[in-house]
Amino acid sequence: MKPLNPDFAGLGTTIFTTMSALAAEHGAINLGQGFPDEDGPADIREAAARAVIEGPNQYPPMTGLPALRQAVADHDRRFYGLAYDARDETLVTSGATEALAACLMAMLAPGDEVVVFEPLYDSYLPIIRQCGAVPRIVRLEAPGWNVPQGALAAAFSPATKLVLLNTPMNPTGKLFAGEELSAIARLALAHDAYVLCDEVYEHLVFDGAAHHPIAALPEMRARTLRIGSAGKTFSLTGWKVGYVSGPRELIATVAKVHQFLTFTTPPGLQAAVAYALGKEDAYYASLAASLQAKRDRLAAGLASVGFTVLPAQGTYFLTVLTDGAGPSFATDVDYARWLTVEVGVAAVPCSAFYAGDNPPQNMIRFCFCKKDEVLDAAIARLAERLPQSG
Repeated sequence: MKPLNPDFAGLGTTIFTTMSALAAEHGAINLGQGFPDEDGPADIREAAARAVIEGPNQYPPMTGLPALRQAVADHDRRFYGLAYDARDETLVTSGATEALAACLMAMLAPGDEVVVFEPLYDSYLPIIRQCGAVPRIVRLEAPGWNVPQGALAAAFSPATKLVLLNTPMNPTGKLFAGEELSAIARLALAHDAYVLCDEVYEHLVFDGAAHHPIAALPEMRARTLRIGSAGKTFSLTGWKVGYVSGPRELIATVAKVHQFLTFTTPPGLQAAVAYALGKEDAYYASLAASLQAKRDRLAAGLASVGFTVLPAQGTYFLTVLTDGAGPSFATDVDYARWLTVEVGVAAVPCSAFYAGDNPPQNMIRFCFCKKDEVLDAAIARLAERLPQSG
């Protein structure tokens, strides 16, 4: 038989699926895969139900319902002072993953280079490589996850087409801001590169900090696409409604890719997200406060049983060092399997977020967007079953 596509045929089952299946098999509390265990606000779900019943349920416009495109433009102006024309500078996609694929396929050609930051979300590299482009990886190191300025500058070349920036960052929880964000912008401008921003956790930011899009920096709007996610902002991950904002010259080509990926997204869900994006400031503040409290609850519990908990400024996730928390293993995958099978709590080994050589083998990621009783049960199980060193 002739070989299949080499960029995808060789990929194994994702670590998220693997660990969730292992958790189910052994009755472990699953703090691995990143989705809330409670649905989002009832009024948003009711808006979707009404829209489905009342219709129409036929193809909406390929670029998205006008009401949702306007809501996205209004949202970007409201929170960041970014002015986009809803008619041709916003695009609705079937989730942020589709948005990533459409944007990368629209912007990259064979031989182009893409600067990416590691650890990184697992969908980035397969799509980049399928486009024939070459990733240039800049590794961030725990515990501070600071951007190494020398390595960042060295990652750029005359072939650099794009910077792919995830902020707040999965899995680290890092929020790119200040001089680091400015340095990325300066290099992008100097090398005439675009920036694609995966900003799905934009409203899940803690400790009084705020998300600042690189598109709002001087001269950056014209070369930046930003991706948002209703699934993350409204705790409705199964809806798969994403959106892209950017200059019309870029959005026009992204839309041409989108038409051959999913073409459109269920109109009832789009209508509900249009309603949701207009929710009062109190909603967004309460979302961040609620998740911050869950982060702190889980962090305190994990520290109490021997894990070294790394800072998390946003997202759904806490990264911890496993040194001294139970037995030593050769790999973080082995540790995560042991933790799931023997202790009964599932996490994700962070080596899954690395593509470069010699990834750290002492880090795992826990998800804290769960009910308090689930977090407490996980900590109780760890305290009971995790062997204590010393």
